[in-house]
Amino acid sequence: MVAECGDGNDAVALALEHIPDLAILDLQMPGLTGAAATAAILEKQPVVKILLLTTFDGDEDIHRAMHAGARGYLLKGVKKEELIHAIREVHGGRRYLSPVVGASLVGPSSLQQLTKREKAILRLVAEGKPNKEIGSILNVSEGTVKSHVNAIMQKMNVSSRTEAALTAVRHGLSRD
Repeated sequence: MVAECGDGNDAVALALEHIPDLAILDLQMPGLTGAAATAAILEKQPVVKILLLTTFDGDEDIHRAMHAGARGYLLKGVKKEELIHAIREVHGGRRYLSPVVGASLVGPSSLQQLTKREKAILRLVAEGKPNKEIGSILNVSEGTVKSHVNAIMQKMNVSSRTEAALTAVRHGLSRD
């Protein structure tokens, strides 16, 4: 840890001074909000990866933060293991949304956008099957499965196949 502060303006100043690999910000801070601080930091130092840790799980808050450039979004009170996992994911250049946050963004309507084939693949993903086995079951290539999984993740606005699978199970797709 290189710095700690109590408001958004200080967060920006300290991030620009120290240029950390990763900054963890709260969404609601005095001065600049987490989303505004994220945008200000990334405008001058796009190499800084930002993870928001907050109590706010509203769709608009999440969209605003992610649109500003945050790479991850967690709710306060997460278990230490999830926090560490999120830090590693974001530091590694990937996005991370806690499953609780992801579920609030992805509802049944996004599942309805999936084609019949994508739903079949998502059901198999939710069962824990790897791409190669899914391809064998559906008589398509592993590359075709990968393409479908990428399309599914994009349509569902999720950052991992695990998140897509959890959402499918949560919304009953595996029972259809």
